[in-house]
Amino acid sequence: MRIGVLTGGGDCPGLNAVIRAVVRKGVSAYGHEFVGFRDGWKGPLEGLTKPLGIAEVRGILPRGGTILGSSRTNPFKIENGVEKIKANLAEMGVDALVAIGGEDTLGVATKLSELGVNVVGVPKTIDNDLNGTDYTFGFDTAVNIAMEAIDRLHTTAESHHRTLVVEVMGRHAGWIALHAGLAGGANVILLPERQFDVEQVATYVTKRFQVEYAPIVVVAEGAQPLDGQMVLHNQELDSFGHVRLGGIGQWLAEQLEEKTGKEARTVVLGHIQRGGTPTAFDRVLSTRFGLQAIDAVNEGDFGKMVALRGTDVVRIPLIEGTGELKTVPIERYEEAEVFFGS
Repeated sequence: MRIGVLTGGGDCPGLNAVIRAVVRKGVSAYGHEFVGFRDGWKGPLEGLTKPLGIAEVRGILPRGGTILGSSRTNPFKIENGVEKIKANLAEMGVDALVAIGGEDTLGVATKLSELGVNVVGVPKTIDNDLNGTDYTFGFDTAVNIAMEAIDRLHTTAESHHRTLVVEVMGRHAGWIALHAGLAGGANVILLPERQFDVEQVATYVTKRFQVEYAPIVVVAEGAQPLDGQMVLHNQELDSFGHVRLGGIGQWLAEQLEEKTGKEARTVVLGHIQRGGTPTAFDRVLSTRFGLQAIDAVNEGDFGKMVALRGTDVVRIPLIEGTGELKTVPIERYEEAEVFFGS
């Protein structure tokens, strides 16, 4: 069998570990041949490929990013995009695809599967917002990077008696903010799942200063104030209809400085959260996902996505992972509120 592999959407620690596991087991255990499609769905759409064999995946386990490249190309937004993909796969003799990606990439995979393309999905997102799986790889790395940043910011905030607002990724789901904030001892955590009252945040900040410690406020990029909208760079949309977020941290710091009379600064972690080498947890999870994905392809179990349930890696229908986002339950947020302002 000739199998295509692609990575789509935002890059993520652990992508290369998946590719490595798929190819290593696919070649050694099943005798399959692989072709790497470059830059997400742009690869099969435009016939952009690169060799993908045992030699090409040696040494990539600890590497961040993806050796195949990525993009946010949406073939369903391109005229005759699906027909071009089907034609290119047939011309190259590709029998099946392993698509590694998040909501958008796997959303395309779901539609293509319904149209007769043999696809197996591997869930990837640092936001941990895909349904059907307890965790996605990349999330643990992002949380650890954010936690380390918060640890470092505590000391500089206290030295200068200022508020530090740490903006982390999270468009519609605040998993990174919640976990990094709890692990880093943040004094306030703000998520997209619940609008915040800036006056209440200012009260928490003031209380923190009263005990002679400087406050750390962790805010997800998609968090919104009660009477406001998302803070956007512009109104432009990508090919999947997403606006570019950012700016809530700076806005909040300005508001807190004005309301508390204490100096406030913003730290936007941005792409630092998803760059660099994956943690041990993410390397192991990525590897297990890759091994299960190639097993599914070998068995002809298409239209499925691998997922983590407890400690087991299982297969579920693709639509279960992409039909609805997994957001932070309110009870999880309420667990963290006990630490706010203290």
